[in-house]
Amino acid sequence: MRRLCAIAVLLGVYPLLLITALWPSPLWFAAVAVVSYAAELVAPRSFLAVLSKVHLGATLRFTIREMAALLLVARTAGADSPWFIALAAGLFAMHGVRAVQTGLAVRLRHTLAQMPVTTRNLDVSELRIPSEPPEFLTNYRGVRFLYLDALPVLGAAVSATAGAVGAGVALLLGLAGSAALLPYVRRAEPLTNAARVLEVVERQVRAYEPEVVLYFSGVPQGAYQVRMWLGTMERAGRRTIVVLRERGIAELLGATSLPVVCIPSSADLMGFHALSSARLCLYVANVGKNIHMLRIQGMRSAFIGHGDSDKEASFNPFSKVYDEVWVAGPAGRDRYRKARVGVRDENVHEVGRPQLDGVSHEGPALPYMTVLYAPTWEGWTDDLYHTSLTTMGPRLVKALLERGVRVIYKPHPLTGHRDKAARRAGKKIVAMLESANLANAKARHPSSGGAGSRITHLIVAGQQPHLYECFNNADVMIGDISSVVSDFLASGKPYAVTNVSGMPDRAFAERYPSSEAGVLIGQDLEGLDVLLDGPDTLAEARRKLRTYQLGPDYPDALTRFRRSVERAFEGW
Repeated sequence: MRRLCAIAVLLGVYPLLLITALWPSPLWFAAVAVVSYAAELVAPRSFLAVLSKVHLGATLRFTIREMAALLLVARTAGADSPWFIALAAGLFAMHGVRAVQTGLAVRLRHTLAQMPVTTRNLDVSELRIPSEPPEFLTNYRGVRFLYLDALPVLGAAVSATAGAVGAGVALLLGLAGSAALLPYVRRAEPLTNAARVLEVVERQVRAYEPEVVLYFSGVPQGAYQVRMWLGTMERAGRRTIVVLRERGIAELLGATSLPVVCIPSSADLMGFHALSSARLCLYVANVGKNIHMLRIQGMRSAFIGHGDSDKEASFNPFSKVYDEVWVAGPAGRDRYRKARVGVRDENVHEVGRPQLDGVSHEGPALPYMTVLYAPTWEGWTDDLYHTSLTTMGPRLVKALLERGVRVIYKPHPLTGHRDKAARRAGKKIVAMLESANLANAKARHPSSGGAGSRITHLIVAGQQPHLYECFNNADVMIGDISSVVSDFLASGKPYAVTNVSGMPDRAFAERYPSSEAGVLIGQDLEGLDVLLDGPDTLAEARRKLRTYQLGPDYPDALTRFRRSVERAFEGW
C-alpha cells in the first residue's frame, strides 16, 4: 500500500504543479513542489526505472518542475521582469553545469570500473588509486545534482527575486561540486594505462609467489561458493591467491587474509604470468569462464565444488575436464561412478569438508523447540527443480508456527534468481515470520500483562549468521535435496527432506542417498508429525550416513584436505 501511494503521488504531483503555476497560487505551488521532491525520494526504484523506459526519466521530471516554476514567475511577475529572465538563464546554466559534473563523475567511475585488474590484500600503493569521492558529488540517488533545483523552484514560490537568487546559489554549488571532482579525476587518469596497472599488480603477485589458486567465476549472489573456502585455504599450508573474474565479487567475500585479484579479461588472465609459480588451481563452480584458467599450462586442476549433494551438479559431466575431482566422502565417489559421466575413479579424491569443524555435535533435547528451514533454490532448469518453496514452503512454515516452535528461515542465496514464484513464496514466509514476531512482541508488552510467547523467529537473509551457526542453534532441520542436508549430518541432529517430486519413499531414498537417515515430508506435509513428535529412531543411521557422506572423523577433514594439496606438488 505504501508503494502504491508513493507511485500515485509521484504521477499526480506534476500536473498539479502546472495547475498551481498557471492559477497562479504560490502557496499551493510551494506545497505541491515539496510533495513532489518527497515523492521522488520515497518512490520505488523499480518504478522510477519503468518511467525512464517510457521517456519520463528523472531529468524530464525535474525539468517539468522547473518549467512550472518559470510559468509561476511569468504569471506573478510578468515575462518582461528581469528576474524572470535571470531565473530562466540560471536554470539553463544549471543544466549545463550539471552536464559537466555528470561527465566528470562518469569519467571517474568508468576509469575505476574498467581497470584491467583489481586487488585486495596486495600492496598496489604505487598505482596511487584515488579514494571514492563522497556519494553526493557523483550520483545522489542516481540524479546527480538535480535536487539543487529546489532552491530556484521553491524560491519562485516566494518571489521572482528569490527564484533568481536561488538559481544563482544552485549554479555556484554546481560549479563547486564540479571543481571538487576534478582532483579525483586527475588522480585516476594514470589508471587508464592498462599495461602499467597490470605490470604493477604482476610485480606484487610475483613477490608473493602463489602456490595455489582458488578460482571463481559467477554471479554476485553466488559469491558464497568461493567464500566458504576462504577459511580452509588460509589453513591449507600453501600460499594461496584468490582469482576472480567478475567485478564487484571481491567486495562480497568478507574478511580474508588471502590476496585477491580480479581479472575480467580472458586475454589479460591468460597473459598474467605472475601466476606461473602456482602448481594447483582449485575450482568451486562449473562455469564457462573456467576454460580460460584451464588453458594456462603448468598447474594441476581440481574441482572442489561448493558442497556435496545428490543434485546433478555434484556429478556434472563438465567435471571430466579437470585433472582431479575432490569430494567429501565415499558418497561423492559413488555419484560419479553411477553417473558414468567420464570422470575416472582414480581421479576422484575424498578430502572431507573442513568447513564443518565448527558444527556442534551435541544432540538436541526433547521436545524440539527450534526448527531450521533451509530450502534450496529453483535451479538453472526445471530438471534441477528441488526447492520446496513454491510447492509447500508457506504451508510448512504456517504449520510450524501453529505448533509454537521457533523457526529459523535460511533460504538459498540464489532464491528467486530464475523463478519469480520462488521469490514470492520466500517473501510470504518472511511476512509470516515477521507478523508472528510482532504478535509475540505485543503479547510480551507490559500493557498486555507480559504473558505472551518469548519465541523470536529468525530470518537469515544475508551472510550472518552463517549457515553453520544456524545448525548449532537448531534442534532439527527441514531441507531440500542440497548440500545443506549433507553438511547438517555433521551435527548428528535429526532432519527431514522434502519430497517435492512425490516419488515413492523407497525410490526417493535410492535416488537421493542423503535422505536415507531423515524423515521425508511430502507435499501434504505428511512426515512433519513424525519429525517433531515421534521418537528419534534414526540416530545410528545418521552416524553411518555421516561417514558415508562426509568421510571418517580420523584423520580430520583439514588434514585430509592438506594432504591432497601436498600431493599435487609431488613430482614438481
